[in-house]
Amino acid sequence: MRDSTAVDRLPVPVTAFGPLHLLAVRVHVMANTGRCREAIDAADAYAVLAAATGDSRTLPFLLQGKMYANLEMGRLAEATALGERLLRHHQRAGSALGEAKALCDLARVKVLSGQDIDGLHHLARAGVLLDRSTFDGDRRRSALCSFAEAATTAEMYETAATTYEQLSDASRAFRLVHAGTLLYWGLRLGHVGRTGEGAARLRHSAEITRQHLEEAGPPGDAGTTAMLALALAKLGDVIPAEKLARESIMPLRAGENHQYARVAHLALGVSLRAQGQLAEARRELIAARELCAYGARPDEPLIIRFEMAQTAREIDDCQSGRDLFEAVESQVLQLWRLRLHRLAMLRQARQREELETARRRAEREIMRDPLTGLGNRRRFDSVLHRIDAGRTAPPLALLLIDLDHFKAVNDAYSHIAGDHVLREVAAILRAHCRAEDVPVRYAGDEFVVFLRGDAVAGREVAERIRSAVARADILAGSRLTVSVGVAAMAPGMGGDALFRAADERLYAAKWSGRNTVAS
Repeated sequence: MRDSTAVDRLPVPVTAFGPLHLLAVRVHVMANTGRCREAIDAADAYAVLAAATGDSRTLPFLLQGKMYANLEMGRLAEATALGERLLRHHQRAGSALGEAKALCDLARVKVLSGQDIDGLHHLARAGVLLDRSTFDGDRRRSALCSFAEAATTAEMYETAATTYEQLSDASRAFRLVHAGTLLYWGLRLGHVGRTGEGAARLRHSAEITRQHLEEAGPPGDAGTTAMLALALAKLGDVIPAEKLARESIMPLRAGENHQYARVAHLALGVSLRAQGQLAEARRELIAARELCAYGARPDEPLIIRFEMAQTAREIDDCQSGRDLFEAVESQVLQLWRLRLHRLAMLRQARQREELETARRRAEREIMRDPLTGLGNRRRFDSVLHRIDAGRTAPPLALLLIDLDHFKAVNDAYSHIAGDHVLREVAAILRAHCRAEDVPVRYAGDEFVVFLRGDAVAGREVAERIRSAVARADILAGSRLTVSVGVAAMAPGMGGDALFRAADERLYAAKWSGRNTVAS
């Protein structure tokens, strides 16, 4: 016989991410393996299912997967809209790490859209949020990874490499991504004439990839082999580079792993050119260029174009060949200067963000009650000012909460005990407030909660607070209670009118015998 108290449940274990999180993982896998249209359709279908079952925690992960799929397809406007939606969600939820990751992903889209200023502003804000976060877990690592990816998209290799170094201890996969950043950084340094610095990055990349292949054992990973081949080819170790590149090209092309197939073709082209096989080298570089049609990094076409121009000059060392190479070289130097400008812009944006964060922190301290940690009278006046200025619209409920017979507590137990009571009641208020609600210690033993909700929601929360205080063992030998007045904001209502309405109901609650809610 079924237990009459049983509640209908989904036959799915509830995780920290939401019961349907594996569906979101599936969308992400589709997006990461090139099945982008399938990922978008799946995300839309799963979002309906998540909404129907009340799984609000899985919805943002589905949105994120859909955004990545649109990004891979080059649909930047759609990716921007989804990224901004995700950002608003995490800001409302008060999730600093979620906000940081959304800012990084949005920064990446903005940079790809040519909106460098907005992108770097987002990245600076994310960096400040990540520095303030002390939580070290998968969510922070995921946000750091997005930070490094956005920095790589903006060709800020220094920033990306520093971030990947932080992540390398957590996962071998991050070490490989770090090796990729070092590889492209080394190539670009060599192309702008800083060959010594470039060689140092290439050697470091080769060390990481070689160690990975030794630890993995045969047959090894074709993508990692291609990365090692390119580093060796540019370092002049062309015979082993050619062998590794030839070994990896066909498995990568057969598996449609276009990113690393480009690397392998580029490595083989550079190796063959160094050995004087110029026609064959040009053929491999053309193959690498053609594969750029399949989601190349922003810096890859430029790197391949430079190597092709160098090869063309060696094939036909006439004036036209030299002119072509000089034109490409000039473009590479101009884009390198643009890259350095981005780094400077990020530093300036970061400084501004840190100053703004310090200012907001100071403002919060000014509006914080030192005893309870809630908002103080300044905070109360600030919210009322926003209401009067028309910047806060319904639904909004005001809860005015008063401790019953609090003076007797101070007289019987001392003001130290009274302070303890106030702190405990404040903790109960915080436990029943969401990120968008504003709890305030109004004065003495009176508290206020600006609740984002209608009259019904206000009444329900007020009753939960009243019940929680009545049940709590706050002061040994004494039963504490509160009276609550609830008023809902009507269209066009000012702050003073809303407060007077709640105050009238508070008096009604007290005249009703206290330990009650009037609305």
